[in-house]
Amino acid sequence: MGFALFALVISCGGSSNKPDETLVSIKTDFGEIKLKLYDDTPKHRENFVKLVNEGFYNDLLFHRVIKNFMIQGGDPNSRNSEPTAQLGSGGPGYTIPAEINPNHFHKKGALAAARLGQKNPEKNSSGSQFYIVQGEVFRPGQLDTLELSINLQRKDLIMREHFQASVYKFAEFKEKNDKEGYDKLVTQIRVEADSIYDARPKFKLSKEQCDVYTSVGGYPSLDGEYTVFGEVVDGFDVIDKIAAVETNKANRPLNDVRMKIELVK
Repeated sequence: MGFALFALVISCGGSSNKPDETLVSIKTDFGEIKLKLYDDTPKHRENFVKLVNEGFYNDLLFHRVIKNFMIQGGDPNSRNSEPTAQLGSGGPGYTIPAEINPNHFHKKGALAAARLGQKNPEKNSSGSQFYIVQGEVFRPGQLDTLELSINLQRKDLIMREHFQASVYKFAEFKEKNDKEGYDKLVTQIRVEADSIYDARPKFKLSKEQCDVYTSVGGYPSLDGEYTVFGEVVDGFDVIDKIAAVETNKANRPLNDVRMKIELVK
């Protein structure tokens, strides 16, 4: 159920590659995607290079494709899978510690590591699954609304977690018909949750993020939640072609989209 993605260095005006950069190539029937792996996410870079050199990804599928969001692959169970197989839970048997860097975000072409969403507070990444962002271009007002919405969701999550932790106390008050105790606990939880929320950093996009999301595009709501460890430098049209294929209800392409990944340098 993890998510993951590839990303190589690109800017709004173009890209330039340094001599010592790690470059990889993903070949598909739709064309080739070239990516750069970031040096400041070394655990993800080294693991990805290791798997590529072992041929781990060859003949695997982009098993989860959602237009205007991302294309995802890297599940070893997809290599010889039946068309009706449920994919997305496979991996090499280990996870990778998160290397979330605020300088790397989910712009179009970002390469990120998939991960389990629940019961994973450390945000450890899948050992092999990745996704490449397609996303979409936003208007400035949409980004303002998105920031507000994400912060409200985070506040609501804190509140719900506190109410869930006190579920037996609430049941006890209801059983005793103790409305005063019930209301007092509600007030106490709200005060505690507000205090925790106020003390935590808020979701806020930088000027660079806003400039990119309103020009190049991407998927900003994932920022800070998943490790972005590279970006596309060539082949953005291939991302669009793959993202446009017809899929089933599980977002698996009806016609298999296979990959072959090689280390360029």
